[in-house]
Amino acid sequence: MRISTNTIYQTGINKISALQSEQYKLQQQVSSGKRILTPADDPVGAARALTISQAQSINSQYADNRAMASFNLNSIESTLTSVTDLMVSAKSTLVGAGNAVLSSEEKNYIATQLSNDLQELIGLANSKDGNGNYLFGGFKNTTQPYTATTTGATYNGDNGQMDMQVSDTRRMSTTENGPDVFQAEGNDVFATLSNIVDLLSNPATTSAALNTALASANTSLDKGMDNVLTVRASTGSKLKEIDALDNNGDDRNLQYKAELSDIQDLDYAQALSDITKQKTILEAAQQSYVQLSGLTLFKYI
Repeated sequence: MRISTNTIYQTGINKISALQSEQYKLQQQVSSGKRILTPADDPVGAARALTISQAQSINSQYADNRAMASFNLNSIESTLTSVTDLMVSAKSTLVGAGNAVLSSEEKNYIATQLSNDLQELIGLANSKDGNGNYLFGGFKNTTQPYTATTTGATYNGDNGQMDMQVSDTRRMSTTENGPDVFQAEGNDVFATLSNIVDLLSNPATTSAALNTALASANTSLDKGMDNVLTVRASTGSKLKEIDALDNNGDDRNLQYKAELSDIQDLDYAQALSDITKQKTILEAAQQSYVQLSGLTLFKYI
């Protein structure tokens, strides 16, 4: 069988083109540091890498969710710490208000102090997180939870709690609603303080009526503080759980990175060796083609 000169030339060109393509691919691999540039390079490996990358992305989203949940919960803890301090101060003031020798002017002074405590407590109950959402409004986190009234405060939110997915198996509430914190089981601390302020401000209030009301108010504040401390304990437990989930998530992320590295990362030493070898083969093919191109019948005429 005779092979035409054009066929020989084309075969040589095709060989050189293939070698150049392979050389270019090796250079791209070295430049990117990746063994798999397209799914065609390793279909099984590319599919596995895609699955791991998706899992890694989900894991990162959970980490973002935990960061947001931690921020909200820390905001709640910080606010409730202030609420606890305020209640302790108000309780101390109530004890002093039971002094039988207090004058009307002194009782008014105490009433003003407790009234200020009440307004501050309502302000704390209307606290917001870093995104401007109310902490204690339930699902209505864009509506101010409490409005001051002549008898204490009116709640404008609902009884819901905002949840957030913090891991593949854990969904966690990251807000509180006002009644669960400030008015649990019918013990309304706003109404308690408002009632005492009215009694202390009224000169007609008898000592017996005031003492009875003060005893009731002390009990109410004790229950209120116990409830706030219970909420704080729950918040602290959630924060501790988030820390554990963060550690687990970090471990998973390291695992995903290692698996992706095993699948995708290039063996630089091998790749550089291949480039050198391919360069030698390509140069030899080019020289061979040049020599072949000079072999025409005209040289023998």
